[in-house]
Amino acid sequence: MPTDFTLQCPVPTASDDTIVLAHGGGGKMSQRLFERVFLPAFQNEALAARHDGALIRVGGQSLAFTTDSYVVHPLEFPGGNIGDLAVNGTVNDLAMCGARPLYLTCGFILEEGLPVATLQRVVESMRVAAERAGVEMVSGDTKVVDRGKADGIFINTSGIGLVERAMSPALVEPGDAVIVSGELGAHGIAILSVREGLQFEAPIVSDTAPLWEPVNALIEAGIEVHCLRDLTRGGLASALNEIAQARGLGILVDETAVPVAEPVRGACEILGLDPLYVANEGRFVGFVSMEDADRAVRILESAGKCRKVSIAGRVLATADPTVLLRSRIGGMRILDMISGEQLPRIC
Repeated sequence: MPTDFTLQCPVPTASDDTIVLAHGGGGKMSQRLFERVFLPAFQNEALAARHDGALIRVGGQSLAFTTDSYVVHPLEFPGGNIGDLAVNGTVNDLAMCGARPLYLTCGFILEEGLPVATLQRVVESMRVAAERAGVEMVSGDTKVVDRGKADGIFINTSGIGLVERAMSPALVEPGDAVIVSGELGAHGIAILSVREGLQFEAPIVSDTAPLWEPVNALIEAGIEVHCLRDLTRGGLASALNEIAQARGLGILVDETAVPVAEPVRGACEILGLDPLYVANEGRFVGFVSMEDADRAVRILESAGKCRKVSIAGRVLATADPTVLLRSRIGGMRILDMISGEQLPRIC
């Protein structure tokens, strides 16, 4: 392993006068940017809900609408590429709203000099991912920028879906179980291994995958699901803090109950990373009634898309929106939202 390895996202300064990488990391600085710039400009009920997508009513039907942009580097990595990542990420944002994904649009920003063969591989992976997720790509746009201005390909995808059951942070209740849908951290470490030329004893592959099927299994089984959040930028820790702050309730998590594969855990220990903050692209955290928790775990594992599902914690009956972590040795500490991001440019 190279001895000169250094992370590319240093601890950000407190200044918000200029944009830095940490503003895109899904942590505290992302939140401040949203609250300072975007929320005041576009204030409305759907945006203020701070959900993975907007819940809207059109012609008597409840729809979910979402958009996301992908700037991952490198473009191709173990387990996927920027194309299937873009499809899965948008499909999953709709699923987290309790919506059946239906249609996507995509916008490509291409850098001059990009090999057409690379673009074809990305587009083909998008086609396969859309087919797997049961969605259609119905519109798009392409722009080309000067050499050196786009890092190969940037992709924006937007999606719309039909809400099967409304879910949001506002529905989270004290006593709810916190369920993690599978082992964490594989996506971020897979990206890092390619970017930095790292090799580990066991191969680590991105977990990128569509999540509507397991979510729909919960809905069809009548599980009392209050809120879902996919664990992308900032990982589990940031997602839990977002929910706690949006709902105004505390959350307690047991570190021993959070599933992390041994190769990922070992890589994180070597690199000084915390897997609770590493991004995923095929995992979610769910808040369900404690009475339904065990059955929800069985349903997710039988759905064929989730492995190592765990009841990792519970929502506390306190108005203090703090996430607490019971460590492996039994101590308690605050699991705070990270300032920036441990690993930039991973989604």
